[in-house]
Amino acid sequence: MCASGSGHLTSCCSAAEVVSVLFFHTMKYKQTDPEHPDNDRFILSKGLPFVDMATGSLGQELGAACGMAYTGKYLDKASYRVFCLMGDGESAEGSVWEAFTFASHYNLDNLVAVFYMNRLGQSGPAPLEHGAEIYQNCCEAFGWNTYLVDGHDVEALCQVFWQASQVKNKPTAIVAKTFKGRGIPNIEDADNWHGKPVPKERADAIVKLIESQIQTNENPRPKPPVEDSPQIIITDIKMTSPPAYKVGDKIATQKTYGLALAKLGRANERVIVLSGDTMNSTFSEIFRKEHPERFIECVIAEQNMVSVALGCATRGRTIAFASAFAGFFTRVFDQLRMGAISQANINLIGSHCGVSSGEDGPSQMALEDLAMFRSIPNCTVFYPSDAISTEHAVYLAANTKGMCFIRTSQPETAVIYTPQENFEIGQAKVVRHSVNDKVTVIGAGVTLHEALAAADHLSQQGISIRVIDPFTIKPLDAATIISSAKATGGRVITVEDHYREGGIGEAVCAAVSREPDILVHQLAVSGVRQHGKTSELLDMFGISTRHIIAAVTLTLMK
Repeated sequence: MCASGSGHLTSCCSAAEVVSVLFFHTMKYKQTDPEHPDNDRFILSKGLPFVDMATGSLGQELGAACGMAYTGKYLDKASYRVFCLMGDGESAEGSVWEAFTFASHYNLDNLVAVFYMNRLGQSGPAPLEHGAEIYQNCCEAFGWNTYLVDGHDVEALCQVFWQASQVKNKPTAIVAKTFKGRGIPNIEDADNWHGKPVPKERADAIVKLIESQIQTNENPRPKPPVEDSPQIIITDIKMTSPPAYKVGDKIATQKTYGLALAKLGRANERVIVLSGDTMNSTFSEIFRKEHPERFIECVIAEQNMVSVALGCATRGRTIAFASAFAGFFTRVFDQLRMGAISQANINLIGSHCGVSSGEDGPSQMALEDLAMFRSIPNCTVFYPSDAISTEHAVYLAANTKGMCFIRTSQPETAVIYTPQENFEIGQAKVVRHSVNDKVTVIGAGVTLHEALAAADHLSQQGISIRVIDPFTIKPLDAATIISSAKATGGRVITVEDHYREGGIGEAVCAAVSREPDILVHQLAVSGVRQHGKTSELLDMFGISTRHIIAAVTLTLMK
């Protein structure tokens, strides 16, 4: 810490006894195999080699711990336990109490949350300081078994962790009174030492002082775990049969997602689905009816839902799909970026995208989601346009490492692909083309169908256009777009049910930016979204068939 000029020495001192008791007395694990499926789990905000999740953004770890505990109790049906170490300052985060509600509702008696209550936050005292009884009352009000303990008393900690192991049908909270900078003269319980190293000239003396307080020369060894987790396989999941749709069928991609998910659940018993009280709108209820034991209702708590999904997916124990209205994922961006840092394998499904979900009202419309998910490292962004491509997107996401986002739409749209069509990540589909094409039009979801209608209308006027379905917005098939643009005189029109910023148009512009003589004209939603019928809103915001025809005509006049 002295060498780097930074660090959390005082916080570490306040949690030293808790961590020591956990790792060398209470927890069961294999030292040489930190990721062994039967090891007890340890989660905290500050990070260690045995921690499964990226840390540092406060308020998220208890939700992840809930996911691990849920998996251990209900899916693995195994003996491992989950311990989550939390600071008192971060308990101000609402996501902490979302997780408290979840753990109590699902009777996660294999979960122990430890509040190390050291009184001080980053810039001053925590709101409750050492008000241990208030923390106890809060935890008990949420249905948790709760103990108060001196967090620097090793024997008391050993006892209270044993007591927690005897509790059934309730999670346990341990409120441990500690002191920041414990054992360091003039620093213990003092303000303004958060995140700061001690002066270099004092470092050696402080280390010797701490070493002098060690009362044993023994080399403690952890207890081995009970090896009772099932062996599982979650890779290379095959589509057991082709999609059961024919060209011309009309069905919303939102509903197709639910049907595809239920089918995927038959192919692999480790597929799980989480919902934020939207299963009847996202159609994840289809999965629930067929596989109720693998459906997790997380209620209206999207931040916790994603944290739970991240926890469920750790150590490769599940294939997790979390469903919500796409617009609601905007409040979960912090969980998503931390999940990306953890290199987590989870799948997010966003319904009600764009103004095409107009009759549900402006607050339900997702018009920023592509921009958000495109900005997340190693995130694959699917935007299927019909039932066939949606089913393929679900299977591809299940087999893809990293985070995946599938954007589904509410309006019923026609099936345009045959059941035998193959789809790959990063490979666009040229849906309509001829040697006489004058303009390349790129659409996705509902706007692909608007583009195809425009192509039909223009063909009656003797104007042929090329229509591209990108299928994945990230990675984008730049090669197909560039070759099509060159074949149509460098004229490209993008049309999307999303804001201009960060959407398909900007992705295409980036893809062709080094190519000379390619001009991209973007049609996208602008201004404040409004309530209305789908057809009216597509036209109002300039992304309907009529506007595509006008854009093609204008482009050819230049």
